[in-house]
Amino acid sequence: MPNLGGWEWVILAIVALILFGGTKISGFGKNAGKAIREFKEESQIQSKQDKQATQGVVAEKDIVHDAELIDPNQKPGPQA
Repeated sequence: MPNLGGWEWVILAIVALILFGGTKISGFGKNAGKAIREFKEESQIQSKQDKQATQGVVAEKDIVHDAELIDPNQKPGPQA
């Protein structure tokens, strides 16, 4: 892909402004910003849920491990 210099970007901006008009271009920018914000929020929520789920799995493994150490057939009393 060819490298675009400063003047090429100016020409592209002028062509886009002529084709779409100022209001549509600003609407595109507004919608793009809104989409990016929503994506960031959802990714942060997903990250928090993943961390909570991982911590829950670790805690659950600890509980299972502790339960495995307890012998249900063992009678309470002093150990020999």
